Amino acid sequence: MVTAVTKGFRDIEDASKRIVLRNIIEDVFRKYNYIPVETPVIEAEEFVRGENINDEAVSEIFKLKDRGERALALRYEFTFQLKRLSMNKKLPYKRYEMGYVFRDEPTTANRWKQFTQCDVDVVGAGVKDEAEVLRIASEIFDKLGIKITINVNNRKLLNEILDKAGIKPENKNEVIKELDKLDKLREDEVKDNLKKYKAEKVLEIFKNKEKEFEKYDSYSEIKKLKEECKLLGVDIVFTPFLARGLSYYNGSIYEIKTKEMKETISAGGSYLVNGIQATGISLGLDRLEILAKLKDENKKVLIISLSQDKDAVKLAEKIRSANIPCSIMYGKISKALDYANSYSVPFVIFLGEEEAKKKKFKLRDMKTGKESMISDKDILEKLE
Repeated sequence: MVTAVTKGFRDIEDASKRIVLRNIIEDVFRKYNYIPVETPVIEAEEFVRGENINDEAVSEIFKLKDRGERALALRYEFTFQLKRLSMNKKLPYKRYEMGYVFRDEPTTANRWKQFTQCDVDVVGAGVKDEAEVLRIASEIFDKLGIKITINVNNRKLLNEILDKAGIKPENKNEVIKELDKLDKLREDEVKDNLKKYKAEKVLEIFKNKEKEFEKYDSYSEIKKLKEECKLLGVDIVFTPFLARGLSYYNGSIYEIKTKEMKETISAGGSYLVNGIQATGISLGLDRLEILAKLKDENKKVLIISLSQDKDAVKLAEKIRSANIPCSIMYGKISKALDYANSYSVPFVIFLGEEEAKKKKFKLRDMKTGKESMISDKDILEKLE
């Protein structure tokens, strides 16, 4: 009997931190008036692939068939489903979605085949919406205590530079893919890769200071985005070689990084949905779980009832009414304490005949081992 988890997937035996993270992210999404949606995990393979069949992410979709032999696939992101969701909607259509996506790609320490994305998108978007999604991301990372750098670029600018440099149209996408590796590979490696397309000379252009890019018409879009971000208190860094892997981006592109992890922790950009300009950004919950610095809110309580079950239930209900998780164990003290240690329950209350009579309970801090007698009326204040 096979019980091991399939490679690239994992059991999350305590999802408490993830729930807190989701709530923080969702609260910010809702604060900006984005509508929550839920979409199918399984779609028709043709719909999942869309028109971007040469994108790496699309090539990594999980394919499957139902009993009717229909070609299906697991969703690899949320963006393509906007084609259906946004039809006949008043614009701008602003939605968010949080859930599992799947990619059949090689796994690494911080990369899985099933992971959770948290996306906001605007269909019918302009530069102000681009700045807003970056503000949303910035606010979330601030709440999570993660220091970030928001890198931005523009696909129009990339194409304009390559056109003026004389790069053949059929080679542009490949050249852009190679340039996007400048933060992952050594410069000489990227240069060697560009030689295949006779494009190694363009590398010098992308090493120029920002002022040198002002001569390109498309840089005006970077300038406008900077102005709108400044109004919202968002710092962005122009990164001329940034491209992102998905070819459907047609304007601004974003990538958020932190010094604490080599992988990207959030990314997005602007693209067309049913011929309408849209923009959005995605945050990876699994990587945020590793990075987030959250205040320890572990207030769980275990009541050990020593033949005082009625009073134990009454006390437990009082504690739960204050939204403090509480459970009861009956009988052996040693077994109950072992249980509390096993599940990292920080507080244990002993309730015997003497405690029930006096309405004073022995409270043990499981971390320090310190015990104190607490009255019935003070118990909530002590736990909070």
